[in-house]
Amino acid sequence: MDRLYIFDTTLRDGEQVPGCQLNTVEKIQVAKQLELLGVDVIEAGFPVSSPGDFNSVIEISRAVTWPTICALTRAVERDIDVAAEALQYAKRKRIHTGIGTSDSHIKYKFNSTREEIIERAVRAVKYARRYVDDVEFYAEDAGRTDNDYLARVVEAVIKAGATVVNIPDTTGYCLPQEYGEKIKWLCNHVAGIEHAVISTHCHNDLGMATANTVSGVMNGARQVEVTINGIGERAGNTSLEEVAMILKCHKGLEIETNINTTKIYPTSRMVSSLMNMPVQPNKAIVGKNAFAHSSGIHQDGVLKNVQTYEIIDPHDVGIDDNAIVLTARSGRAALKSRLTALGVKLEQEQLDKVYESFLKLADKKKDINDDDILLLAGADRTQNHRIKLDYLQVTSGVGVKAVASLGLNISGEKFEACASGNGPVDAAIKALKKIVNRTMTLKEFTIQAISKGSDDMGKVHMQVEYDHHTYYGFGANTDIIAASVEAYIDCINKFKL
Repeated sequence: MDRLYIFDTTLRDGEQVPGCQLNTVEKIQVAKQLELLGVDVIEAGFPVSSPGDFNSVIEISRAVTWPTICALTRAVERDIDVAAEALQYAKRKRIHTGIGTSDSHIKYKFNSTREEIIERAVRAVKYARRYVDDVEFYAEDAGRTDNDYLARVVEAVIKAGATVVNIPDTTGYCLPQEYGEKIKWLCNHVAGIEHAVISTHCHNDLGMATANTVSGVMNGARQVEVTINGIGERAGNTSLEEVAMILKCHKGLEIETNINTTKIYPTSRMVSSLMNMPVQPNKAIVGKNAFAHSSGIHQDGVLKNVQTYEIIDPHDVGIDDNAIVLTARSGRAALKSRLTALGVKLEQEQLDKVYESFLKLADKKKDINDDDILLLAGADRTQNHRIKLDYLQVTSGVGVKAVASLGLNISGEKFEACASGNGPVDAAIKALKKIVNRTMTLKEFTIQAISKGSDDMGKVHMQVEYDHHTYYGFGANTDIIAASVEAYIDCINKFKL
């Protein structure tokens, strides 16, 4: 198996997204998660650009143990001096320097000539080698650079000491075949290319970043520059999770990475949360719909054998399971499966009647939830509950510690408890846990309004983990605290005790 190195630039190129800037503490948090994920190189920032970036590179270098820490520079000596200073505490360090090589950049950005650009590139690499043994050179806008001239630049910087050569499709312009051929051309026409690693750095302006990156890898590149969730300048960069899972799925390529794929989803959630940048629902691998099935035909196939419509096991990327989403396009198999999961078993004739009612409701209502299904099936949600809420009283306010008292009826026997907490819901759930003495973890807590107005009916959905199983609960009440407690109790009543 060939080894592909993963160079993550979430903290540099990814952070260039407007409104997504992180402070140093948050950057360290992401860097440590990237280390757990298994990335080989972390591009920690552009030190000369600001005191904040300089300090972040220093602190990330201190915090991270085994990945190489990389700092970006222009082909300017002061940039390189500052980068070297910022990297002083890194266990493994790399300076990433470079210059634009396309005719457009040479003429309009630098007002220079091809020969002068090669001289500046060589000078920058030699200067960086005075500080570190690992120097990466980027040929900015290589995607639109003439291949013959690009080969000359690459050959010159390798002779000057570059250990990695980055071939960016800076504007996302290339077609996959075109970009792959460019990498192959360099492999076949650059003397000494075997002494350096060729790297891809593709942008997504035309939606081809991942395709271009994989094409580059198939033609000889052995480092890919990527970001979590594909974030980055303009339309973003190549998505780390997409490349990692493509190689995991296509074992015939015989290329492996060091990525622990089970850490992909938690890393995605962390970056999304810290950068306040939601992941689009249909995003490959990490979007909330990536393992959701709403088509009746698809649902029937997945229920019979998951591989009919899923080429990735959700557990492989750190997601608990796939999701059968009930819509007007769902079939009887999906409805029966969900009812069974909720503890309702129907004969075929009963199922047919419920299914007809379900379709009518699904045509009117966007989201079909468990409570809707139970009502359609004629099931009383609380009828068979072993544990029921008897009463709930909560005291809370500004500057006052929240305190909750509640009573439970457990199989006809009365229990009471009182607890304080960080807010009324927290206090109420802590009181509940005093009575139901089990090790439980709240995994998800969602509130939404059923009706509109000052007397809104609040609806709460919860996921609670117990004994390595996840249970779903529902509560509805004009008092959102009561609805929360009812949802938690609903979960507990489904435990396999």
